[in-house]
Amino acid sequence: MKTIGCFLIAFTLFSCGTKTKEKSQVKESKSEITILKELEKLAGEFKFTEGPAADVHGNVYFTDIPDYKIYIWTLEDSLKIYREESNGANGLYFDEDQNLWACEGGKLRITRTSREGEYTPIATQYNEKEFNRTNDIWINPKGGAYFTDPKYGNDQDQLPQGSMQVYYISSDNNSVSRVTEDLIKPNGLIGTPDGKTLYITDPGAEKTYQYTIENSGKLSQKKLFVEFGGDGMSIDEQGNVYLTTSGKPQVDIFSPQGELLKTIKVPEQPSNVSFGGKERNQLYITARTSLYRVELNKRGVN
Repeated sequence: MKTIGCFLIAFTLFSCGTKTKEKSQVKESKSEITILKELEKLAGEFKFTEGPAADVHGNVYFTDIPDYKIYIWTLEDSLKIYREESNGANGLYFDEDQNLWACEGGKLRITRTSREGEYTPIATQYNEKEFNRTNDIWINPKGGAYFTDPKYGNDQDQLPQGSMQVYYISSDNNSVSRVTEDLIKPNGLIGTPDGKTLYITDPGAEKTYQYTIENSGKLSQKKLFVEFGGDGMSIDEQGNVYLTTSGKPQVDIFSPQGELLKTIKVPEQPSNVSFGGKERNQLYITARTSLYRVELNKRGVN
């Protein structure tokens, strides 16, 4: 009887150990990022691509800043022009009503275009002064918009706003407030779908930060996310952050805890990223003169 009892205890412990190991393997499998279809170049010969954003169907809109155009890469894998005169549009984003928001760097403002084509300037100044050069934008679940306002070029010492920071447009679109004061040159930003966390990459400081989003839209509890700055960002359903890291021809993917999970090499220096396609598992990468795509086992939330 003692022998049988010892055998049962040993068998039970072995079974528990096996189940724990299986659970661990399942967890690791879910967190692993796998490339399902290798990186491919979709289109080229642009001047400087930026601002990819997918509509509700999965078509991807992106900008060619110097050429003042906004393009669409359709689900049928064809390239179309959405707007001929974009006013130097950079970052783009679709809200829940499928209005297309744009950072028009050439006009130093934020605009919104409805599905029907109604075009409306939303933010043109702060404290009665024009912006430096609106760059990237993210819309929160309440309909408020966060955008960065850096400046590039030879006249960076001439800043209408005095410094380069991040701003928030209220959900009723009637007011603009500055929500950061200590950044150097913020560029890309992205928030979590629950509207609780905002990531801002500051290539001027070579760092990316995360903030808690308050109910009022203000930001608090600034924390260092990773010791890298970048240009644009995206996020997947597991909360992993996709960063076009400064000075590297690649997209680096970090866990919500800031752990580097995977690197996707790109022939050109990437500027921005966005998930698109019918299943939302295709990562579109704007990179200087081209548009690239890679298919992953992850789905985007933007």
